[in-house]
Amino acid sequence: MFRSLSGRLLILTTIFVMLAEILIFVPSIARFRVEYMMNRLERAQIASLTLLASEMIDPALEAELLRTAEVFNVVLRRDEMRQLVLSSPMPQAIKATYDLRDASAMMLIRDAFIQLADTDDGVIRVIGAPVQDAGLLIEITMETSALRMAMIDYGVRILALSAAISLITAFLLFLTMRAFLLKPIKSVVGHMQNYALAPEDARRIIAPSAGVTEIREAEEALMRLETELTQALRQKERLAQLGQAVSKVSHDLRNILTSAQLFTDRIEMSEDPTVKRMAPKLVSSITRAVHLCESTLAFGRAEEPSPTLTVVALDQIIADVIDGERLAVEGVDIRFDVQIPKGLMVRADPEQLYRVLANLVRNARQAIVAAGRPGKITVTAISDDIAWTIKVCDDGPGLPPKAREHLFTAFRGGARKGGSGLGLAIAAELVRGHGGKLELGTTGPSGTIFTVTLPKGDGTYS
Repeated sequence: MFRSLSGRLLILTTIFVMLAEILIFVPSIARFRVEYMMNRLERAQIASLTLLASEMIDPALEAELLRTAEVFNVVLRRDEMRQLVLSSPMPQAIKATYDLRDASAMMLIRDAFIQLADTDDGVIRVIGAPVQDAGLLIEITMETSALRMAMIDYGVRILALSAAISLITAFLLFLTMRAFLLKPIKSVVGHMQNYALAPEDARRIIAPSAGVTEIREAEEALMRLETELTQALRQKERLAQLGQAVSKVSHDLRNILTSAQLFTDRIEMSEDPTVKRMAPKLVSSITRAVHLCESTLAFGRAEEPSPTLTVVALDQIIADVIDGERLAVEGVDIRFDVQIPKGLMVRADPEQLYRVLANLVRNARQAIVAAGRPGKITVTAISDDIAWTIKVCDDGPGLPPKAREHLFTAFRGGARKGGSGLGLAIAAELVRGHGGKLELGTTGPSGTIFTVTLPKGDGTYS
């Protein structure tokens, strides 16, 4: 019961109503005490009126009047000179005096709780104003035991009534909240559980039906979320099926193109001028097609293997990358500049880091070659307390706006004609596997800068 929302609501409502009743009980018990003593004053005033007819009354009658008023003595001051008095022996001395004429609310509440806490019987003096302006003041003496028992009886009845009211109120509020709040919430939860069993099934999407505005807004938001998720899952499934089909086609096409590439090698040896002129273009086209098939197959794998982190010399990896690119310059004037602190060590997977840097340098080289003018590729690296930062810069023509929009998205971020857009997507994925990030720094007519950041983690290596 304590773990459910309905159970907690019922318990908290009961507690809060009881607290409210207690706040009402405090002044009401004080009020009851005042009314009890005022009632005794009125009785005593009525009993004292017998002295108006005669200054002397029978002792037996006087005792009966005092017993009926439940007091020991009565003093009624009608003017400055005359006092009417009824008296009888008191069992003990007066222990306290209470003047009800000028008592404040806080004083009355304080006196009431002092009265409840005092378990010793005694006699008190009570002073008040006579009713109907029948004198200046009236004063009585009375026992405290009867007053205290009457206060306890009244308090028990008030608390019992408060408990009954709080339980009834809490139960009615519980039924109301259950109908207007808890039941719709349970309905939403049930829809969510049902949708989770088969999120691809559009029939399980919730249909808003709540009458409460806030819950209906929650249902509408959930409906939009489920609709978008269902559509995304369907698209993902279609893309997965398409990816499998593309991988199969690419695999077979690669084998066909490989065979065609062998034939073009023979064609290049022909002495026919027309064949000599067309063969290089044919070879180039087939080579690009083979490369696209291989890239598609590589990207179609479920995921790249987790990197095997070791401490490697960064300058050696970059040297291998530069040596490979120098062979592919094909007569274009491209200079390579490496600015790396000697002996700089990084923590990375050497094979994956080579693929990342080779992709960035190759893209820079291809951009300069496409521009048809001399260029320069610069690779720099720095180390601080947090990470290693590697930058690949070129002075090529920069990336076109279309390529920047989907730079790291497969098949959409190609920066050159015939490119697949897979290189940067794969490179970014490899860097993320190291816990780092691959970012485009700047690009424009003056060149492009890519930044690779590899975190040091615990900072063991520098």
